[in-house]
Amino acid sequence: MMRWLVLTTLTLLPVASSAQTAPEKSAQGDVAVTIYSNDVALVQDTRQLNLPAGVSRQDFADVSTQIRPATVRLSAAGTTIVEQNYDYDLLSPSALMEKAVGQVITIVRTNPATGAETREQARVLASNGGVVLQIGNRIEILRDDGLPVRVVFDSLPPNLRARPTLSVTLDTQAAGTRPVTISYLTGGFNWSADYVALFDEAKSVIDVQGWVTLQNNGGTRFTNADTVLVAGNPGSDNRGRSSYAPGTRAGTETADRARLGDFYLYPLGARTTLAANQQKQVSFLSVNAVPARKIYAYRNDWQQGQNDPQSVDTVLSFSSAKSGGLGDALPAGTVRVYVRDAKGQPQFIGENSIGHTPMGSTLAIKTGEAFDVKVKPTVEKREKILSDEWERTGKYRITRDGGTPRVIEIERSVTYYRTTMSYRVTNARPEAVTVDVTQAGLDSYWHDTRVPVESLPGEQRSLDERVWHVPVPANGETVLTVSIDTRY
Repeated sequence: MMRWLVLTTLTLLPVASSAQTAPEKSAQGDVAVTIYSNDVALVQDTRQLNLPAGVSRQDFADVSTQIRPATVRLSAAGTTIVEQNYDYDLLSPSALMEKAVGQVITIVRTNPATGAETREQARVLASNGGVVLQIGNRIEILRDDGLPVRVVFDSLPPNLRARPTLSVTLDTQAAGTRPVTISYLTGGFNWSADYVALFDEAKSVIDVQGWVTLQNNGGTRFTNADTVLVAGNPGSDNRGRSSYAPGTRAGTETADRARLGDFYLYPLGARTTLAANQQKQVSFLSVNAVPARKIYAYRNDWQQGQNDPQSVDTVLSFSSAKSGGLGDALPAGTVRVYVRDAKGQPQFIGENSIGHTPMGSTLAIKTGEAFDVKVKPTVEKREKILSDEWERTGKYRITRDGGTPRVIEIERSVTYYRTTMSYRVTNARPEAVTVDVTQAGLDSYWHDTRVPVESLPGEQRSLDERVWHVPVPANGETVLTVSIDTRY
C-alpha cells in the first residue's frame, strides 16, 4: 500500500543553524487568567511597550490559540485601536507546504547506500491529501517510500506565524514606554472540583479534601499566571447536573469568599504556570472530623408494587455550614467516598455529583445501594370510596357587585380510590437500621390526597411525597402499611 508523505524533514536555509536552539522566550507580560467552568477563560496580559507617536502596528505574540478576537479589549494611556488582526495560521510542516502551492521548492534525496545527495527544483502543484510536484517535464507525488527525503524552502511565507499572534494597529498621542493591557475571552480552559471524603461510620464523622482540576486544552503556555476560578456559568444555559438524595436542603449562609456578581471566586494560593495541553490539580479545601451520618433510603415513585425486593440506597448526609460543617460554599463537582477496611486501609465505596452548593446547606449524597437492606412494596388492595364517605356537598360564599354576601350549597358526587400499600423492609445486617421509605406520586394535580391510616407516623415532604422512618431490627424485618386516598 502506498502512503502519501506531506513532509518528512523541513529545512529553512536562512535559519538552519538555529534548529538546535532553545524555544523562544514567551512574549507575554504580567498574566492573569480567570477560568470559568464552561470552557471559557478571561486572559489579561499587561506588557511594557515602547510606542511611537502616531499610527503603528504592534504584534502581541503568544496569545491563546483559541482566542475570541471579537472580545479583545486594549487599554493603554493615550492610545486607541485602529484595527486588529488575529493571525491564527501557525507554522507547521503541512501549513508550510500548503502555502508553497504554486511556488518552487528544493527536493533533497539521500542515497541510503552511498549517502550521496541529489537536489531537484520542483514546483508545488497541490497539497491536498498528498503533495503533487512538477519536476521538469514530469509530475510526481511526494510519497513515503522509505528513502530519506527532505524539502528545502528559501523563506517563510509572510502570513505564516510561528506563534499565535494578535496584530493591532494603534494610534498613540505621544511616544514612550507604557503598560499596555490586552484582555480577551478564550476557549480551551476548564476546571472542576473533586472531593475526597473519608467516612468514619463508628464516629459519625468525615474528613474532606477538596481539589480543583485545571485544564488548558489550548496550544499556548501561560507562565506564572495569577489564576482565579469562578464557580458558575456566566451567560450559559449549560447547567451542571447533580444527583442528590432526599434530605438535601439549600443553605442560607454567606461564605467568606470574594464574589463576582452572583458567583464565588476561588483564587489559587500562588501564581502557577498553565502549560499547553496540561491538566493539574490544586487543593482548596481540607476539613477533618465533620459530623456526618449514613442513611438508608428507598423511594417508590408510584403507588405500585414490585415483584422482587429492591435494594435501598446508601446515602451520606453532612452539612456545609460554618458551624458543624465544611464551612464553605462548594463548587460543583464529584464527591468520592472512602471507608477504612478491617486493616485500616481506605477503600472506595461510591461517588456522586453535587451542584454549586451554598454554605449552610445539608447534603444527602447517594453513594451506592445496600447489599443487605431491601424493601418490597406491594399493593395490597385498591377500592372505590363512596362519595358519602369523602365529600358530598360544598358551601361557597359569593359576593356580586358589592352586594350582601350570600351562601350557596351545592351537591356533588366525586369518585375517590383508596390504595392500601405494604412495604416489607428486611435487614440482614448484624445491627439495627432505620430506612427512610418515601412514597412519591401522591398528588401532582388534584391537591386533595389524604393518608387516613398508617402503621408508623409519616412526614409529608410535599404534596407529592410522604416519608416514613422505619426501624428494622438486626437480622429482622418490619412491615409498614399505609392507606392512601386519591382522586385517581
